[in-house]
Amino acid sequence: MTAGGSGYAGAFPHPWGGRAPTCRYRAQELSKNWLRGRETGERAGEDARPFTCQKKEKRFSSRIDKRGMELMVWRVSKPPGRVRTKEPMRKQGVIRFEMPEDTLPADHRARLIWRVLQTLDLSAFTANAKALSGQAGRDVLSPAMLLTLWLYAVSVGIGSAREIARRTTSDDAFRWIVGDQSVGHASVSAFRVGHGPALEKLMTDVLGVLLQKGLVSLERVAQDGTRVRASASAPSFRREATLLECREQAALHVKAVLADPDPDASEAERLARIAGALDYQTRVEAAIATVQTLREEGKKKPRASTTDADARVMKMPDGGFRPGYNIQLATAGSELGGPRTIVGVLVTNTGSDMGSVTPMLEDIKARTGRLPSQLLADANHAKHACIEGAARAGVETLIAIPEPERCSTKPVSAEVEAWRERMNTDEAKRAYRARAGLCELSNAHLKDHHGTASVLVRGLAKVTCVALLGAVAANILAHAASWLA
Repeated sequence: MTAGGSGYAGAFPHPWGGRAPTCRYRAQELSKNWLRGRETGERAGEDARPFTCQKKEKRFSSRIDKRGMELMVWRVSKPPGRVRTKEPMRKQGVIRFEMPEDTLPADHRARLIWRVLQTLDLSAFTANAKALSGQAGRDVLSPAMLLTLWLYAVSVGIGSAREIARRTTSDDAFRWIVGDQSVGHASVSAFRVGHGPALEKLMTDVLGVLLQKGLVSLERVAQDGTRVRASASAPSFRREATLLECREQAALHVKAVLADPDPDASEAERLARIAGALDYQTRVEAAIATVQTLREEGKKKPRASTTDADARVMKMPDGGFRPGYNIQLATAGSELGGPRTIVGVLVTNTGSDMGSVTPMLEDIKARTGRLPSQLLADANHAKHACIEGAARAGVETLIAIPEPERCSTKPVSAEVEAWRERMNTDEAKRAYRARAGLCELSNAHLKDHHGTASVLVRGLAKVTCVALLGAVAANILAHAASWLA
């Protein structure tokens, strides 16, 4: 840098001498003035006058040419400046004001479920609550909030309580549902499996409202079952001899945990270990009781799972054999389209659909107070006793005739003979085509869209709660607009 200036002026002194400019813009203006002065023969600047000495002009012009070239080269080859960016500041404290009510649109699915539940009686979910007005105790979480959490989660394919608890702090819909409450995964999970009778009543109430509003008709109902994966592994199935050994090991493990606690473990860890040991002992005892029951039923070499004693190995849709449950759904609707309504839910641990028509008709009558006019089912449901019972109850059964039975000459009852003749008519064949569009769609939505392809709970009663939640969610969402109109 020179004494006459800094920055640009230090690298390229002012060609006319004197104090160099301190601004790049000023340097560019002087360069322009110099070029004009060279063309007109005058000095650029305020005191411009013609050149009179050719020798001096030549010497001065060579110096000017050199400096001008350096100026132009510098302007072309100068390095680009640093790009200015706005970087996030995470250590600065901020205050945010938000209104949870305004985070979701008016027609959001969570809002619709919440508004529908506000029209129903949910007192059955708080029947055993101990936190009453005027008495000590912690307030129970709102059953409407927990129900909305589960129904919305099921509708978007979430079946894990831990995932729901995580989304209550990150997802706008789940945050809107809980509002200013804090919900843990243990409370969410306990609510799903701890209110079986209340969920049964909720399913019945929903169907009652739909029937009263004329939104569902029982003229034609289709039934079908779908297998879902149980929360148990194939190696957990053991025979009775192995289960008796497991009983001895479980008893020894409980004694060891109670007699020799870990001194470095906290009180919570010690209680958790005791609970785990007792839980395994209980599951082994349940598996032994299941094996004994299966032997009484005539099963040869029965086995039971030490993880889920109610699960059974059954054939899955992909052809494999895995532990699972059979969820039977009865769906009402029109073959011309429109909403489908689940009017019956039946969960069994039997791999076959044979014999499930009679229990399903009883379930439909218990929930709606009436029986359907027609019942459609595939050939796997064609049990003669069920067909006879349906005929005596006044239900017209449109069940496909199994292939081995088409050429059978065995004597049958009058109800079965009438069923065979009816299924050979063109009218029955046309009506039977509506079966797949009714029940198959509901089963597909239950498994693919409602997150029940693989259940995460254990036990027949708990799996029934999961199926009921899926059925209630499907019915509410199918008729929410008409319900709230």
